[in-house]
Amino acid sequence: MDESTPSPERVSHGRFYPLGATLHPEGVNFALYSRHARAVELLLFDAHEAPPAEIIPLEHCTHHIWHVFVCGIRAGQLYGYRVPGDYEPGRALRFNCHKLLIDPYAKALTSKCRNTDNLLLDYDPAAPETAMDCRDNLRLVPKAIVMDSSFEWQDDSPPDIPYEELIIYEAHLKGFTAHESSGVRDPGTYLGFIEKIPYLKSLGINAVEFLPLHEFYNENFLQDRGLSNYWGYNSIGFFTPELSYSTCAHPGCQVREFKTLVRELHRAGIEVIMDVVYNHSGEGNHLGPTISFRGIDNPTYYRLDSAGRYIDITGCGNSLNLDAAPVMRMVMDSLRYWVADMHVDGFRFDLATALGREGEQFHKSSSFFDAISQDPVLNRVKIIAEPWDIETYQVGNFPVEWSEWNGRFRDTVRRFVRGDEGMVADLGWRLTGSADLYGDDGRSPFNSINFITCHDGFTLNDLVSYNLKHNEANCENNRDGSEHNFSWNCGVEGPTDDPDILALRRRLAKNFMCLLLFSSGTPMLTAGDEFLRTQQGNNNAYCQDNDISWIDWGLAEKNADMLAFCRKAIAFRRRYRVLQRRRFYQGQDASGSIPDIAWFGPDGREPQWNSPKLRTLCYQLHAAEGPEDCLLFVILNADPKPVSVLLPPCACGRWHRVVDTSRHHPEDFLDPGTEQPLNDLERYRAEARSVVVLLGKK
Repeated sequence: MDESTPSPERVSHGRFYPLGATLHPEGVNFALYSRHARAVELLLFDAHEAPPAEIIPLEHCTHHIWHVFVCGIRAGQLYGYRVPGDYEPGRALRFNCHKLLIDPYAKALTSKCRNTDNLLLDYDPAAPETAMDCRDNLRLVPKAIVMDSSFEWQDDSPPDIPYEELIIYEAHLKGFTAHESSGVRDPGTYLGFIEKIPYLKSLGINAVEFLPLHEFYNENFLQDRGLSNYWGYNSIGFFTPELSYSTCAHPGCQVREFKTLVRELHRAGIEVIMDVVYNHSGEGNHLGPTISFRGIDNPTYYRLDSAGRYIDITGCGNSLNLDAAPVMRMVMDSLRYWVADMHVDGFRFDLATALGREGEQFHKSSSFFDAISQDPVLNRVKIIAEPWDIETYQVGNFPVEWSEWNGRFRDTVRRFVRGDEGMVADLGWRLTGSADLYGDDGRSPFNSINFITCHDGFTLNDLVSYNLKHNEANCENNRDGSEHNFSWNCGVEGPTDDPDILALRRRLAKNFMCLLLFSSGTPMLTAGDEFLRTQQGNNNAYCQDNDISWIDWGLAEKNADMLAFCRKAIAFRRRYRVLQRRRFYQGQDASGSIPDIAWFGPDGREPQWNSPKLRTLCYQLHAAEGPEDCLLFVILNADPKPVSVLLPPCACGRWHRVVDTSRHHPEDFLDPGTEQPLNDLERYRAEARSVVVLLGKK
């Protein structure tokens, strides 16, 4: 069909709500917010790379929302917008009538965002911005797709797992199955992930936290180096599932395939948590591409200074302006959409402190936090903060409804296991749910999301194999990535054939798993750590869409002993309710008879908490609330030498060895019913750098 203007009887003024493209039996209602635009044009396409078949002016505007109803079009229709207006960067106006723009409320896109022309031509940082880029981007920018939201959910319902029972597994959707060793039919896709659900069940996790699944933009500078924004923290569509994770079987299939993944995870009793990035967009700074928000209403969508320049508190070139009601509405509409229409169970908010800023300051009572707490759809799902951005660190300072990635837990446990002095006092707080961070505002131990590793940083294997980062493959001369890893290579940097070093590294990895899974709080594992995945020392693999980041499933067989240990540790946590506490330890249970927790040094006395030399900490838990009336006694020995630990009397019978990470598989973690009695020993020899768990029972 040739480009044309529609007949008047085909077009009516429509409604200003809801925003986006809304399908009706008679046609589609389109609504787009832009306060500062002079005009808005709707472009309809018959195919992704075809010229526009129709251009429809939106002649009606209500509350700064431009709207039109077009009769006769159906699901699958491709569309985009052009928004004419003033181009005056000094006034923050960056309208460009030559640019096709993605609807911020688009539910699916036809193609992956490719390199688009920069906004400015021959940009000179010392000169005022005056040049408008007049190049047409019609073939480069993806087209939005009008979607039919119907789907056979098959009575799907959320698993609704209590926080204290959660065991979160952070995974990259593509990287989980992209490697040829995964053996799935559709590697690197939503459907490919489904084939690994039986593995997740066998591991024992019950929640998957996916790295960003919103459509994201690959920056020019990465593509010029042959790299890509693999992690996806560069969203360009807050309602659109990432296209490249689909089979691309037909336009819009990413929506159905995403829903299928959620449905099948729920069927297996596994919740879905999405890592979401509402603090900035993929358009970057003033040199970035004009894809959507910048060309629709730059002064509304972005934080700007008095000269119209982008305020960057995210390190990504721009910051979304949640102080503006339309932007807040978009974020809230997006969150509700993923819960109500896509059935996800919760969100992890990237750089969440940026969302809690009003003006220049972070406030735990900010409008965004209040909106979440009052929303009837969102106040029942999991809400998790990454409690920092590039300017502020707010661990422990989020509202009562929020859980937080506990960076203090990560750093303290890493330093203790490495053998740093003076760590036991802080370790006591971390093991018991970080009451010093969360106990004074009505929160519970489970509000602490405990983790040793995550996507950002070393893998567990690399944490015990490298002293230094090795990010040369990122093409930044190893300047990127954190210098503060609290890692230890056990004597050799990187791969080695030395059996003693390999054994020590394995022991430390098992120690980390014990500390993670046996502490109060909500544990989060990183995918592949359970069988010692490596990134070859890269601690910032955000741009490595290749074997560096992809999970090599051959390691599950090679390191089967580590995988078996992790499975048993997860099962042990789920077996004993004392490890899944809703309340902080009080030191004495309700009856006053046996303390819910009691601390010991190696000599059986109260630990010398402030001693810089103390590197062995022991504690006893009363597990009466579980299926058995029993005690757990835990020895954490980070000392480079063996330590003889005086055992307290066992009020439940006798002590039995369950875990000793210094022993070889399968003696390192004994199965239920095969725990080894200690024959009334008064002392236990805890080998160097080991964790021991004893079970007191009849």
